[in-house]
Amino acid sequence: MNSLIDNSLQCGISYQEYRALVEQLVETHGTTGNEKTEALVNYTKLNDRRMRRWDKTIKVPEGDQNRIKTFNTPITWLVITESWCGDAAHVIPVLNKLAELSDYIDMKIVLRDENPELIDAFLTNGNKAIPKLIMIDNKSGEVMDTYGPRPSEATSYVNRFKAINGFLTPEFKEDLQHWYNKNKGQNIIQDVIEMLYELEPNVYQ
Repeated sequence: MNSLIDNSLQCGISYQEYRALVEQLVETHGTTGNEKTEALVNYTKLNDRRMRRWDKTIKVPEGDQNRIKTFNTPITWLVITESWCGDAAHVIPVLNKLAELSDYIDMKIVLRDENPELIDAFLTNGNKAIPKLIMIDNKSGEVMDTYGPRPSEATSYVNRFKAINGFLTPEFKEDLQHWYNKNKGQNIIQDVIEMLYELEPNVYQ
């Protein structure tokens, strides 16, 4: 597992590099991933607009900023994604904002279809769901925790709908986007802070 993580980290890019990549894809009418359909190209364009908006508007409450800044274990956040993924366009900008608040958190991004062995090692209920955050201890190289593809409240929302209807309808997917817009990343912030608390319980007492 460590060699797989190490190889993935070597090809990882920063959030700024990822944003530049997505912007370039929009200009060239492209998309990441093995499939290059018109629909995925359009999703990439939509996600570029979403990420641009979140980059400007995400607010981390002062108390949460202080809690992030007390975290002092050097870790790397390895995030698996694709430019067409709707959930990723909402989640990754928030993760970047949190990582920027800490001198101990380094975030790297890799593409799912370019790293099949990696995503196969971190399936969600047997699926290659993205975005997927892998928290890695820099000293040992061990995986400390994982997060994704959705924040906890959105996951519950999706699971309840699937339990009743069996699959996600286009109408539900639109409702889910409204949920992200209304929540403004706050559920992601709380989820991640709770994970950091579990990694360093003594710091937050």
